[in-house]
Amino acid sequence: MTRALFVIDVQNDFTEGGALGVDGGAAVAAGVTAYLRAHPDEYDVVFASRDWHHGDDDNGGHFATTAPPDFVDTWPRHCVAGEPGADYHPALDTTLVDVHIRKGQGKPAYSIFEGTTDAGGTTTEALDELAVTDVDVVGIATDYCVRASALDAIAAGRHVRVLTDLVAGVAPDSSAAALEELAAAGAELVTTGGS
Repeated sequence: MTRALFVIDVQNDFTEGGALGVDGGAAVAAGVTAYLRAHPDEYDVVFASRDWHHGDDDNGGHFATTAPPDFVDTWPRHCVAGEPGADYHPALDTTLVDVHIRKGQGKPAYSIFEGTTDAGGTTTEALDELAVTDVDVVGIATDYCVRASALDAIAAGRHVRVLTDLVAGVAPDSSAAALEELAAAGAELVTTGGS
């Protein structure tokens, strides 16, 4: 068994004070770092994804430009490549990350599986190369990119656990619904305490 951790979109624009900041985002960043430091042998590989959008176009309709954002399909400008909002939150220790994934480069992208590695490969290729069988998922936002990434990991044949004390969502109701959907799809919902 080879176990990976997916750290989803722990970026400045998705934490408090960012363009699409969620409550608890900074705590997730610090919590992931503390968890990895306390359990250095828990994972064979750590992946981290980031939204990495273009700054000079609407990214395939992802950025609202002609009407207010609907916060479903269109969003305010966020996580533009090279800008501070796209950086990992400073409380996330990126020295603990082995594989960096950039997603949304010119198009809408929610799942880590829609991104590419620094070398240009896909997430699936990286998982296969490393023979990853089990994936734990943490990060932001529970009801969007965490949900999409976990569902795609299940679809890709991996055993998936969502560490529910290391995720933060946009809204309580949609986050609860996302976790219910993930459990129904076969994900285990656990805390870092194991329950």
